[in-house]
Amino acid sequence: METNQMTIKQMYLMIFAIFAVSLNMRPAVTSIGPLLDTIRADLELTNAQVSLLTALPVVCMGIFASLAPVLNRRIGLNATMVAMVLLIGVMTAVREFIPTYSMLVISSVGAGVAIAVAGPLLSAMIKQNFPHRAGAVIGIYSFGLGTGATLSTGLSAYFYEATGSYPFALSIWAVLAFIGVAAWLSSANDTVMVRQNAKQKTVAAASPGRSPWKTGKAWLFLLFFGLQSAAFFSVVIWLAPIAVSKGMTLVQAGTLVSMMTAVQIVLNISIPLMMEKYPGRKMWLLFILSVGLIAVGLFYTGYIPLLWVGALLMGIPLGGMFPIALVLPLDETESAAETNSWTAMMQTGGYVIGGLLPLVIGVLYDLTGTHQVTISLFAAMFVGMIILAVLIGDRAET
Repeated sequence: METNQMTIKQMYLMIFAIFAVSLNMRPAVTSIGPLLDTIRADLELTNAQVSLLTALPVVCMGIFASLAPVLNRRIGLNATMVAMVLLIGVMTAVREFIPTYSMLVISSVGAGVAIAVAGPLLSAMIKQNFPHRAGAVIGIYSFGLGTGATLSTGLSAYFYEATGSYPFALSIWAVLAFIGVAAWLSSANDTVMVRQNAKQKTVAAASPGRSPWKTGKAWLFLLFFGLQSAAFFSVVIWLAPIAVSKGMTLVQAGTLVSMMTAVQIVLNISIPLMMEKYPGRKMWLLFILSVGLIAVGLFYTGYIPLLWVGALLMGIPLGGMFPIALVLPLDETESAAETNSWTAMMQTGGYVIGGLLPLVIGVLYDLTGTHQVTISLFAAMFVGMIILAVLIGDRAET
């Protein structure tokens, strides 16, 4: 058991550090969604240009995910994680002091690189230190991601309304970086953790495990992760503009998205726990994805009361898809090193897909001027994930 390798205090410090770091891994992207139209109007941008601010960091999460094992070997897990959380904080804070489109692009890229490196390392650390409760700890990780997304989508519009400054509303989330660094340093002082990481480097060098790039199941994981990432960022970023186009105020639209992500964070942690009691990932995926399709159908109506119902329902798949996707490579791999390589591969291609599709939405909206096309793309993503869920199936018993 994990508690034999570390004290209860050390275990809780590590879990809290995972939560605190994960809080920082969405606000740099999701805080832009409720302010999308405001930024576009103030800087005189097209919808495609403003979409780049959310597409670039997600694409960077994919392109630079392969840096995670490299930096882990070169400078170690603790130094890498502190550097990445600090980079997120700096890139978020600079938006207040240099409120230009160029700086928004630069800060988006910088934050995306940092998130790309931190994500696979967190997954590998969970596999290493919590091998028998990986699903539950992944739930804590996902809960942190959802909490960060919920706070940033729900409060950014309020900060803007209160101050009249969207740069402030975007940059205030740098505060979370201080929490993340402090929590990680408290956990990183744990000598057991450092010794285990040093041992893991030796194991990784001796036995890297199966290459995910040569394994068909890993490619299915990549496609599924890509579509769930695209669905998450597309809905979180574009639901507020859709709601505003249907007659909601900016604050109402921000509240709508925040309510959806509040449901999401409950599912982030409850789905992994329920899956431990009632295994069968295909069953869970087909259920939550079907709920997502129903939510998309309610969005199609454009009727404001049904938008609220649809947002509540959409929180179910948005909350359940990510933790299940993260557990997929953990189920199929034998060591932390192999988990790291599979997760990095899955996130490399997956986040590229996840970043490009929201950008496609912006381009199509410029061309058509209607969000019915946007909602149609939501539906296509969920249909694609249902097909992949059937192909992936359940975990093979060994």
